[in-house]
Amino acid sequence: MRRLDLFSVLGSAAALLFTACGGDAPGDADGAEPTRGVTAEEVVLGTYTDLSGPAAILGVAATNGARMRFDEANAAGGVNGRTLRYVVEDTGYQVPRAIQAANKLIHRDQVFAVVLGFGTPMNNAIMPMLFEEGIPNLFPFSGARSMVEPFHALQVTARGIYYDEIRAATRYFIEQQGAESPCVIYQDTDYGQEIYEGAADQVKAMGRELAAVSSHEPTETELTAAVLRLREAGCDLVLTGTVHRDSILVLEAARKMGWTDVRWVGNNASYNEAVADLSSGAAEGYSVFAHIARPYRDDADLDEATAAWWDRYVEVYGVEPEYAAMEGYRNADLVVKALEAVGPEPTVDALMATLEGMAEHIDPFGYRLTFGADDHKGVDESVLLSIQDGRWRTQAERIQY
Repeated sequence: MRRLDLFSVLGSAAALLFTACGGDAPGDADGAEPTRGVTAEEVVLGTYTDLSGPAAILGVAATNGARMRFDEANAAGGVNGRTLRYVVEDTGYQVPRAIQAANKLIHRDQVFAVVLGFGTPMNNAIMPMLFEEGIPNLFPFSGARSMVEPFHALQVTARGIYYDEIRAATRYFIEQQGAESPCVIYQDTDYGQEIYEGAADQVKAMGRELAAVSSHEPTETELTAAVLRLREAGCDLVLTGTVHRDSILVLEAARKMGWTDVRWVGNNASYNEAVADLSSGAAEGYSVFAHIARPYRDDADLDEATAAWWDRYVEVYGVEPEYAAMEGYRNADLVVKALEAVGPEPTVDALMATLEGMAEHIDPFGYRLTFGADDHKGVDESVLLSIQDGRWRTQAERIQY
């Protein structure tokens, strides 16, 4: 059973003042407590994200995509007559700043829900704060298992889980591509550890072993020795627990030593145009398993709806959208559609029940999301993409976890 939403003492006082001035909030008519973050005029949503730190390229794009969808809803008259106000706080990808931002969102802004909270360590630190106050954490921008395990009634995700993606990748390349000697290279972080564990668990389930494993600090700038060890171990498939920076270092090291008879496979965290854009060609053939594929505007088969969205995004922000912008837009769209379905008296319980009822939801870009009463992990399949001629190209779709 979900806990009832309660205002803090400050929030209750504000609600009383609002009522005294003639305003109405959901629940006022029958004497029930008003819903946090909901007034007669607006619903307040918030996020903590990286706008200035090492992951800002993703944080900015995801926030832009979400804001664009909320602005579209507001331009059409709001949701059930209410404006959606989206409060965005910059964390610089630092946990202390994220905690400060969350405190502001919870106690000053009195948000109804957090949407697209960015980063694994930030979400891990802030989720207990949100849940204690009865605030949903909707669609966090993190692929860590802690976003789905243990199950929590106030948490819903809509992106691939790193561990699941790398297990799917390991199985696919062994079963479908004939890999014989799988290996792992990963950065020594919580994220990298999940990649290692996913690959190790999958090969064990298949009665195999990893041929070699190499780890490195995320700040290392020279990975030639690590790559050489993998080559000497005879690896023909290397699962990468890297982000775009160390992915580039690994691929450049392999290119310089002339190692070509190997497949390099990553996940969402290394799915970035900076990798595809390598002028040396070192990234050619690099693959990722991701939950959403960014198209290119000049693709001959680009559907009209996505092309129109792309053009609107460029018009609003002056840059081409990354996949994170698509993710931000589609998750904000989920929030809009759920609030529309809830009706004129939005509550947290009603919102979560509505999201759980989206058993077969198709997002604006044609991707399937599945939710249920006991399933708040919306994504259970991946797209396989590989770099060809400097662009990410889809090789296979709907690969099940």
